[in-house]
Amino acid sequence: MEAEGLPGALELAAGGGGAGLSPEKRAALGASLPLLKRDYRFEAVWFWGCVHGVHGTYYIAQGLGDDRAAPRSRLYSLDCVEWSLLTPVAKEVGEQAERLKGRFQGDPSFQYEYAEVSAEDAERLLEDGTEPTIKEEDRLIATIDQIDRAVGIVPRGAFVKTPLGSVHENRNFEGLSLMEAKKLSSYFHFTEPSNLKNKTLLEKANWDPSTDFLDSLEHDIPQGSWTVQPERGGAVVVLRSLLWPGLTFYHVPMTKQYGYVYFGTGEKNLDLPFML
Repeated sequence: MEAEGLPGALELAAGGGGAGLSPEKRAALGASLPLLKRDYRFEAVWFWGCVHGVHGTYYIAQGLGDDRAAPRSRLYSLDCVEWSLLTPVAKEVGEQAERLKGRFQGDPSFQYEYAEVSAEDAERLLEDGTEPTIKEEDRLIATIDQIDRAVGIVPRGAFVKTPLGSVHENRNFEGLSLMEAKKLSSYFHFTEPSNLKNKTLLEKANWDPSTDFLDSLEHDIPQGSWTVQPERGGAVVVLRSLLWPGLTFYHVPMTKQYGYVYFGTGEKNLDLPFML
């Protein structure tokens, strides 16, 4: 969610509960995020949320450029004041990090031993002369990326794609109606689409290629992994992910106010298919 409107956005996303941030942390974010935008020369800064560890909490921010579809810069802080840039990891390391189970420790330098990685990967790493360990910092960036791909969403029409392929905020977007805001088909995954090519010509008949260039939530697997709930008498619509508990998205119908935030342990609900 946008750093500029963070206090109000947190109230809307948390139903007035502040989404688990103390007044001190919220004040620290209000002071440090604008400085982050200035120092790194970002076009915009989004507060992504928190990953709660056993001994500490990671506060995550994302820096965006003019092209909103371009890779984002991700930063973390342990106190909401000092920020460190997360370096993207190699695909192989990211895949290994995604297999790790259990809680985060809250220590970026903590290393997971090879016993916590699959035996096949550990044996191959030993043959390559590489010490079979993964830093928690690498696991953190892999988890953030995994959550963004799976449940990072935006309302339909909030962004437009130019003929050159870049993606920008739609200045003509005035929000969804309350009726549309209650439909899963009105929300898109804000990541590279994978299901569009499988759509029939009939399904694409009423699509606008400048706005309908992303995958919608209506066909997410497993079915039922999202809850849609109007709150405050329909003044705000809140979506919550059951696949990644802690991910909350909000939208105020007929306005440009929307965003998502994550407050969780960084663990996927692998039992969800058996719970539905």
